[in-house]
Amino acid sequence: MDAVPSTIEQPAVAEPARPRDSPAARLVVLGCYLLGAVAMTGRLWLDPAGRMQVGDRPDVNLFAWFLRYSATAIGHGHLPALFTTALGAPRGVNLMWNTAFLLPGILLTPVTLLAGPQVSLTLVLTLSFAGSAAALFWVLRRWGASLPAAAVGGAVYGFSPALVNSGLGHYQLVFAVLPPLIIDALLRVVTGRQAVGRGRADQGRQPSRTIRGAVRTGAWLGLLAAAQLLTGEELLVYTAVAGLFLVGVIAFSHPRLVPERAGAAAAGLLSGAAVMALICGYPLWVQFRGPLREHSFLHGSFTGNPAFFVDPSGNVLFHSAASAYAAAHYYRGLPEVLTYLGWPLIAVLVAAAVCFWRDVKVRATAVTCALLELCSLGGAPLSIGGFRLSGSFLPYHWLQGLPTMAQVLPGRFGILGAGAAGAVLAFSLDRTRPATVRACVWRRSIPFAVAALAVVPLIPLPYHSARVSAVPAGWQASFTRLRLPPDARVLMIPVPLVSWTVSMRWQADTGEPASMIGGYFSAPEPDGEPLFTIGPTERAAVYLNQLRLTGGRPSLASTDLVRSALADWRPAAVVAVIRPRSRLARFLASLLGPPAFRVGRVLVWRHTPPGAG
Repeated sequence: MDAVPSTIEQPAVAEPARPRDSPAARLVVLGCYLLGAVAMTGRLWLDPAGRMQVGDRPDVNLFAWFLRYSATAIGHGHLPALFTTALGAPRGVNLMWNTAFLLPGILLTPVTLLAGPQVSLTLVLTLSFAGSAAALFWVLRRWGASLPAAAVGGAVYGFSPALVNSGLGHYQLVFAVLPPLIIDALLRVVTGRQAVGRGRADQGRQPSRTIRGAVRTGAWLGLLAAAQLLTGEELLVYTAVAGLFLVGVIAFSHPRLVPERAGAAAAGLLSGAAVMALICGYPLWVQFRGPLREHSFLHGSFTGNPAFFVDPSGNVLFHSAASAYAAAHYYRGLPEVLTYLGWPLIAVLVAAAVCFWRDVKVRATAVTCALLELCSLGGAPLSIGGFRLSGSFLPYHWLQGLPTMAQVLPGRFGILGAGAAGAVLAFSLDRTRPATVRACVWRRSIPFAVAALAVVPLIPLPYHSARVSAVPAGWQASFTRLRLPPDARVLMIPVPLVSWTVSMRWQADTGEPASMIGGYFSAPEPDGEPLFTIGPTERAAVYLNQLRLTGGRPSLASTDLVRSALADWRPAAVVAVIRPRSRLARFLASLLGPPAFRVGRVLVWRHTPPGAG
C-alpha cells in the first residue's frame, strides 16, 4: 500500500508544478545575499581592524573582549572557562549569565589571534546578514516555496530592521542563522516530513522506521539547539516560543494527526534533549548551580511601543526625521527598536492571511508572526490612540511568569517575527501563481511587484563607521616591564564599567592584563537579581573615572572611599592612562606613593596588597 501524504503537505487549492531550480540559480541568490551584507558593512571593511559601526560602542567593545577571551583560552590549548576572574576581579564573572558568544569565539580563534577581535566582529556581522537570509531561504525551499518566493522571504528576514538594529552591537542577536534551522528540525520531528519532493510524511511507514527517522532528526535538533545556546541563549528562548506557536497552530489545524504522530514526536524530542544535555549539561550546571548564579524577579511588566511597527528608524532608507529621532531616543536604545515592518508589508501580510487562510503553511506562519509581534509589546496594559488595552490580551502576559522569561526582553521577539513575516510572504506569493505555466508574464509578475513594493520600506542603509579606540602608547611595554603573574589583578584607569569600556577594548586588542578589576558584565545582587554593576566598590570606580575627566578637587570622603575600594580590590598594580601632572595622578600618588615608572601615556604603580606575602 502506498504511503499517504500528511495533511500538512496538501494545500487547500491545487498548486502548479514547481520546476526544479538549478544549483546556479541558488548560487545567484546566495551571492546576492552576500553582496547585500558586504554593502551593509562596506565602510567597516575599509579598515576591518580599526573601524567599528556607530551606535553601540560599549557593546562592541564588550564582544571584542569576549572574542579575545575565547581565543586566548584556545591558544593555550583549552576551552574557555565558564567562570573567570579575567573580568570583574576579585569577585569574577559567570559567563553563562552574560552574552559570552562562546561558540563563535572558539571558531573564530585563528582570525582573532592573527588579525584582532575587531576583524572577527566585522566578519561575524557580515556573515550574520547573509547567513540568516540564506538559512531562511533554505528552510523555505525545503518546505515547498519556489526559488523567487524563498529568496524574497530570506531577504526580509536576513536584512530586516530587527537584525540591522541588533547589529549595532548585539552580535548574539544579529547572528540569527540557527533559529530557522532549529524550527525546521522541530517541524520535521513533529510532522514526520523530510523535504518537498524527497519523501513523504511518516504515515504508512513501519513504526520502527518512523521512530528511527524521528530520533535522527531529533538528534540534529538537539545539536542545533546546543549550538544556539552557546552562541546566544536568549535567542534560543525566542526560537523555542516561535516553534511552540507554530507547532500549536499546526496541531490545532489537524487534530486527528496528533495521536498518530505523538509517539514518534516524543522520541525525536527526547533524542534532541539527550544530545543537548550531553553538550550543554555542564554549561547549564555552571549557570544554574555554579558561582554567582542569577535569579530574576518580575518587577512589573515591560511595555513596548506599537508605533515602532510602522515608524522607521534612521537605519532604513525611507524614514522621516521625526521617526528617526524617536527611535534613536528610545529609552532602551536604538538596538532595541526591533519591530518595524511598515504599513505596506503589514497590509500585504494581512491580505495574504485572509486570502490564503486555508493553506496551512500560510495560516501557521501568519498566526505565528502575529503572536510574536504581539509578544514584543510585553505584558502590561497598552494605550493606543486613547484606547487602553488590557495586558491579558497580549500573549506575553501569559508567558512572562514562566522560568527564564523574566530575563528576556520581549521587544526582541521582533527578530523571529521578521522571519515569520518573510515566510508568510514567500508562501503566499506561491499561492498567487497562475494555475498554468502558459499564463502571460504580467499576471505572473504582479504578485512579485506588489511584494517588492511592500518590502521597499525595509531597505537598510549601510552602517556608519567610527575609529576603534587606539591602544595608548606604552600600554604593552608597561605590562612587559611589570612582568606580572597570570593571576595578578590589575586596576586600570579609566576603570572599566558599563559606561566606560575603553579599557576593555585595550585589553581585547592586546591581551593585557590577564586579570582586571571592574568591567561591563551582568552579576547578581545578594538576592540574585542581575545588575550591570561591580558591586559596592563601583562608587569609587566612578569617582576615579570622573576625576580623570573633570580634574575636580578630591575630598577627605573621596580619599576614604577609594582607599576602602583598594583594600577590597587588592590590585598587584595600578595602570593609569593619565597625564603625569594631572590632579588624578597627584591623588593616586598620595594614596600609593610615587609611580614605579612611566611609559608613553601610561603611569604605573606597583602595589602590594595589605597582608600579601
